[in-house]
Formats: sequence, structure tokens, C-alpha cells
Amino acid sequence: MSYEWIAILMFSTMMLMMMTGQRVFGAIGFVAVLASVALWGVGGSDLGFAAAMKLMKWYPLLTLPMFIFMGYVLSEARLADDLYRMFHVWFGPVPGGLAIGTIALMVVISAMNGLSVAGMAIGATIALPELLKRNYDKRMVTGVIQAGSSLGILVPPSVVLVLYAMIARQPVGQLWLAGVIPGLMMAAMFIAYIALRCRLNPALGPTLSAEERSAVSPAEKRRLLTAGILPVLIFMVMMVPFVSGYTSLVESSVIGALASVSAAVVKGRFTRQVFETSTRETLAVSCMFMWIILAALAFGAVFDGLGAVRAIEGFFIERLGLSAWEIIILMQLSYLIMGTFLDDTAMLVIVAPLYVPLVKALGFDLIWYGVLYTITCQIAYMTPPFGYNLFLMRAMAPREITIIDIYRSIVPFVGVMILALVLVMAFPDIALWLPNHVYSK
Repeated sequence: MSYEWIAILMFSTMMLMMMTGQRVFGAIGFVAVLASVALWGVGGSDLGFAAAMKLMKWYPLLTLPMFIFMGYVLSEARLADDLYRMFHVWFGPVPGGLAIGTIALMVVISAMNGLSVAGMAIGATIALPELLKRNYDKRMVTGVIQAGSSLGILVPPSVVLVLYAMIARQPVGQLWLAGVIPGLMMAAMFIAYIALRCRLNPALGPTLSAEERSAVSPAEKRRLLTAGILPVLIFMVMMVPFVSGYTSLVESSVIGALASVSAAVVKGRFTRQVFETSTRETLAVSCMFMWIILAALAFGAVFDGLGAVRAIEGFFIERLGLSAWEIIILMQLSYLIMGTFLDDTAMLVIVAPLYVPLVKALGFDLIWYGVLYTITCQIAYMTPPFGYNLFLMRAMAPREITIIDIYRSIVPFVGVMILALVLVMAFPDIALWLPNHVYSK
């Protein structure tokens, strides 16, 4: 059997196992080790061991549990409640203001967490009831929360970009900085869309009533501004020393974790329950990501040994005669298709061993491509029939919001995200300017 057919057999076996409900890391790791033993004998079993040693020696991996712990502490201590109250009061008098404030809330939550699920949980439990109670259009606000929460995997400290950094062997710090401007640009595009739509049709996002506005005194408004200072302060304390070169990435992650605990203590909300839940969830999520990375490294090593990357490169360029940009576009389309039935980590570990070397061979920047991948994952999160965020919203939304409402709500926001993807593809400096500027010093 030729190596090309072996590669196809490995890939199809892995997909079949995942379709039967096997865990992602189990399916990928099993196929990798089984194929290595079949190809290279008993010595091939060392492949998994070598991948584990490579994983344990990757120093930046220490950032993963630190940032996950930081996000869970801030979430479990419910510091976002105060933050939403601030946006509620200050943006309420503007048409669609509470929806705009929700996007701003999601940006801040993303900068403190690194996972989209945290933004979805906070948005569905805090923002959604308030928006519905004030007669906001249910389809629009459902889309707002799904789109806003997806920013969590793009805005630093993105856990997904840490995973990409490990597999693509790229600096995490540069990837995080590359996600800043595209993330803020996408949030601004969401806000612009909401503001324009609510200006054309004010019934979609009515303003707060005069009674509600007068019930909040100027002193209370000023006091609520302090709720926004704390998260910004945590982010600044964590990122400024790193960007300035005073601390390493790992040291900054520890500072962020300590800052989140300090903030919870200052607010009087760092209870034993908060600590236990945050620690337990951090351990569970960190182990999940480590197993996935381990399986991906083993699978990628087998593919490298088979020469599958060179075979795919030859197929696209020599047989099909596609240009470099046409291949990149096909890659992004394949992510969108896979995103209908896989999550972001599964998509990355399945195709990264093939795509990342191919992107490098085509002459594209792997930092830039990491941002493209992440934006495409955001879109895939929200595309039917099995988008990740669609099911999360269905599980958290009240009964009055049907699955049809959820599907229809994401259409305009997916359009905005595709536009953002096109802009980053057409103008790579949107992603690359900040890391190049910081690391050139």
C-alpha cells in the first residue's frame, strides 16, 4: 500500500471513530500510535512517548492553567454582574444601547478569560434576561450574545491560540498580539451593525424609559464606572509588563491569576466554593487540552513520516494547478464545513499537521494564518446545523427563543465576521502590525 493510501486510511479511520462518539484525543492518539506500530514495528510505539516529552518540555504551556484559572475565578466570583450594570446604565439611553453594551461586556470578558463558553454563559444568564425584559428583539439579542462570546477565542489571552502555537510551533505572545486588532475590529463592526440597525428600526432596541434613567443619580453613575476599572486594571497589570519586556509570558500569566484572586478578595467574593470550583474546572480543562495536544503531536509525526504534506502540496499545486491564494481559500472553506460538526480544537488537531506545513511552504506567515484559523473557527461556531454556540444558546435560552430563532439570529453576524475575515486576508498588517511593532524593539 502506498503512503498516500495509508494517510487516507488514517484520516478516514480517525473521522469514523469520532463519528461514533469517541473522545477527540482518544481517536487521534489511537490512530497515530496504531499506525506508527504498523508502519515501523515495535519501535513505533515510542512515538507517543516522544510526543509526551516534547509537550512536557514546552515551557509556555504553563500559561494554559494560569489563564484558565484566572477566567474561572472572575466568572465564579461574578465580577461580570457589576460590569454589566455599568454598561446597562451608561448605554441604556442610546437606541440599541444595551446590545452595544453587551458586546463591550463580551470584549472585557474575553480579555479576562480566553474561552468563548464563559462569555456565552455570562451573556445568557445576565444580559439576555435584561434585554428581553426591555422588549429588545429576541432574534437580534440572541445573535448579539453568540457573536460577542465568540470573541473569547480571538482576543488575548486566547486558549485556542495557545493550542495553535503548540502545534504550529509559533510564539504564543506574537499570536496573542496578532489577535488584538482583528478582535477589536470585529467588535467595532458588531457595534456598528447594531447601531445602524437600531437607528433604522428603533423598535428592535428601545432605549431605557425616562423613569429608569432618572432613577439612577449622577453619583451612582460615577460609582458604577469603578466596576469597569477593575477588569481593565487586571488586564493592564498582566499585559503591560509583558509587552514592555519586563516579564515573560509565563510570568505574566501568573500575575494575571494573582490579580484575579486579589480582585475577588477586594470585592469580598473569594469564597472556599469559588476556589474549589475554579481549581477543579482549571484542572479538567487543562488536562483536556494537554491530551489533545499530545495526540496531535503524535498524529502529526506520523503524517510527517509518511510525507503526506508533500503529497498534498503536490496535489494542489501540480495536479490541480491552484494558486497559493486559492489554496488558502479552500482551507478556510474546509474549516467552515468541519465546524458544522466539530469544535475548534478537533478541527485544529485533525488538519493542522497537513495545513500548517503547507501554509509555510506557500510562503505565508504562520502568525497571520493563526488569526485566519481563529476567525474561521468563530464563524464555524455559529453555522448550522451543529455550530457549537448554537447548541450552547439553545441550552441556556428561555423557551420563548426557539431553535429557528437561534439559527436566524446569526445570519447578519456571520456576514459581518466573513467581512472581517476577508479584510484580514486582504490586509495582513491588520494582524501583523502589532506583534511586529512590539517584537521589533
